[in-house]
Amino acid sequence: MLLVVGCSSSPGRQKSAEVSPEKALEAYTQLGLQYLRAGDLVSAKDALQRAMEISDEHAGTYNALALVFQIEQEPGLAEQNFRRAVSLEPETASYHNNFGAFLYARGRYKEACTELERATEDPFYTQRAQAFENLGRCFRIIERADAAEHTFERALRLSPRRPLALLELAEIHLEAGRLPEAQQYFDQFSKLIDERRVEHSPQSLWLGIQLSRQRGSNTRGATFALLLKNLFPQSAEYASYKESLQ
Repeated sequence: MLLVVGCSSSPGRQKSAEVSPEKALEAYTQLGLQYLRAGDLVSAKDALQRAMEISDEHAGTYNALALVFQIEQEPGLAEQNFRRAVSLEPETASYHNNFGAFLYARGRYKEACTELERATEDPFYTQRAQAFENLGRCFRIIERADAAEHTFERALRLSPRRPLALLELAEIHLEAGRLPEAQQYFDQFSKLIDERRVEHSPQSLWLGIQLSRQRGSNTRGATFALLLKNLFPQSAEYASYKESLQ
């Protein structure tokens, strides 16, 4: 990354023969992403525009621009650039994952599931387990419970200690009336809590309350309820808990 900044921040000091257009294009794109991570959107767009001047056929540049426009709450421009990125490099999983996450945030769940499913197809994608998690959540929203269950299981095969997949599978099994399986997944999540690898969320606490009730463990259920009340009093899960008491 330092090499990218060094090459890109003072291009006038180098002879054009020393840096090929392809390397300069990649350098400006990476520089734009670096500015994006730092929250400097103006400099990010400036670097990405420099990349576009070299080539308007580079998928990475369009992906980066889409991320910038997404943060700037320009959904039309973000979608336009995401679509250009995936059309230029349809096999690049990260672009489909980013586009799918964008569509998910816009409430366009069926389209999001299609893009996220494309992201899981690359067996060498380094974020594949997370992509399976994202896809599983998308399947749950469009009420494809069986597909969601299978997808979360795929995520755990790739990375057995993913807390979100563990919670989602516990919830799926609980909703289906499969208490032993639900408890098994929740216990695995609880181990991560005990090891301080993750913290409780409204979802995990409400799930813990429901499982405790099923098992007749009033003391443990009361502990989860107190944590839910104190930590997440405005959450939808706490509202569901209060409603369950009536």
